[in-house]
Amino acid sequence: MRTLSCDVCKGTIQTPVSGRNYIHMAHRDICEPCHDKLSLQIRPVIRAKMPFNYDWYDHYVRESIEKAIVKGKFEGK
Repeated sequence: MRTLSCDVCKGTIQTPVSGRNYIHMAHRDICEPCHDKLSLQIRPVIRAKMPFNYDWYDHYVRESIEKAIVKGKFEGK
């Protein structure tokens, strides 16, 4: 049995299946609840960004993940 831990909340992910109960993004493994919190956090900022730029988006997501890792959680809801 393989286990994995979330890089943000440090929780254990039992029987990890990529895309199902954890997401690998920006060279980090993020559990599904943390990924949902990340989406809720960045969605309003992304929708307000005009014109949309993929380089900016990539940088913003990586920055948000790194800040969450330092704090141990995502901000917001």
